[in-house]
Amino acid sequence: MKRVVNNLGFWILVAMVAGIIVGVTMGEGAGVFAPLGTLFIQLIKMLVIPLVAVSIISGAATLGGSRSAGKIGVVSIGYIMLTTVISIVIAIAAGLIFKPGAGLSAESVGLINSAATSAEQAASTPGFWDTVIGMIPANPIQSLADGNILQIIVFGLFLGFGIAALSGEKRNKIISGLNYILEALIWCIGKVMLVAPIGVFGLMAEATGTFGFDVLLKVANLLWVDLLAVLVMGLAVYPITIALLSRVGVVEFFKAMLRPQIIAFSTASSMATLPVTMAACDSLGIGKQTSGFVVPLGATINMTGNAIYYTLVALFFAQFYGIELGVAQYVAITVTASLGSIGQAGVPGPTLMVVAVLVSAGIPIEGLPLLYALDRIFDMIRTVLNITGDAACAAVTDRFAE
Repeated sequence: MKRVVNNLGFWILVAMVAGIIVGVTMGEGAGVFAPLGTLFIQLIKMLVIPLVAVSIISGAATLGGSRSAGKIGVVSIGYIMLTTVISIVIAIAAGLIFKPGAGLSAESVGLINSAATSAEQAASTPGFWDTVIGMIPANPIQSLADGNILQIIVFGLFLGFGIAALSGEKRNKIISGLNYILEALIWCIGKVMLVAPIGVFGLMAEATGTFGFDVLLKVANLLWVDLLAVLVMGLAVYPITIALLSRVGVVEFFKAMLRPQIIAFSTASSMATLPVTMAACDSLGIGKQTSGFVVPLGATINMTGNAIYYTLVALFFAQFYGIELGVAQYVAITVTASLGSIGQAGVPGPTLMVVAVLVSAGIPIEGLPLLYALDRIFDMIRTVLNITGDAACAAVTDRFAE
C-alpha cells in the first residue's frame, strides 16, 4: 500500500479520473481549472530546449569518442541508426493506415483557431531543400532563443563531434560537465513532475468539460496502434536481423530475453534492466567484450520504442487537428524522432522529447497532456522493445566485429 501511495504514476492516474469526473459534471465550467494545466505546460516548455541541446551535444560527443572501440563501435552504432529509421518508417505507415487521431473535427472539439493557425503555418512551410538548408543555423544562439529544434540538433551534433575530436582529458572533462548539467535538468524534471497530478487534473477537467468524453477515447486508438507498431518491430524486424545477421537462434534469443523483458515492462527502465540484459547476452554466447560495450551503449541511445511513440504522437495530433503534413514535416519528424530517441535517457517517466518532435513539424502541443495519464503504459511497452533491440544489436555486432 505504501508503494502505491508513493507512486507518482498512481496519483497521475487518480488525477486523470478525477479530472474526467469533474469535467463531465461541470461541463464548460470546468475551464476554471485550466490555469493549473497551463502552469504545468509552461514548466515543461521551460525545460525542453535546454534538455534537447545538452542531450544532443553530450550524445554526439560520446558517439564521436566511440571510434576508439573500433569495429564494435561502427557496427553497433550503424545497426542502431538503421533500426531506428526502420522503426520510424513502421510508425509512419501505421499512423497513415490506421489514423488513430482521425474522427473528430476541429470544430467539434473547439480547436478551430489553433488548427487553422497550424494549418496556415504548415501551408507556408518551405520545400524539401529549403527545409534542409533551413536546418543549418546562421546564429545558434538565436536558434536556442527561438526554440528551433532542428537547428539546435544540427548545431548540437557539430559541437558534440567537435568535442569528441579533442584529446582524451579535455574531451572527458567537457562530457562530464555536460552530464552534470543533464543531471541538474533531470532533477528539475523530477520536481516539475511532482506537480504533474495537479496539472493533469486541470487539463483533463478542462478537456473533458470543453471537448467531451469522446476526445479521450482517441488516446485508446493511439495505444493499440503504438502496440501494433512495437509488435511489428519486435516480432518481425528484430527476429529477421537476428536470423540473417547473427549466430544466435531466434527462439533461443527470445527465451533468454523473457526475464529481461518482464523486468523492463515492470520497471519501464532500460538502465534498471541493464544487468539482466547483459546476463541474457552471456547465456546466448555473445562475447563479454561485445555485450559489455553494446548493451550499456544501447540502454543510452538505442530507443526504437521511443522513436515509434514520438512519430505516432506527431501523426496522432496532426490528424486530430486536421493538419496536412507535407514532405518537409515528415523529414522534420523523422530527423527529430531519430535524434531525439538517441538523446532520451533510459529511465522511466513522461518524455519531453516528444514535445521537440511536435514543435519541429509545427504541430500544436496543447493536447499533449491528454497522453500523460497513460504515459506509464506507453513507457512500459516501449522499454520492452528498447531492451530487445539492445540485445539484438549485441548479437549482430558480435558476429561482424570479430
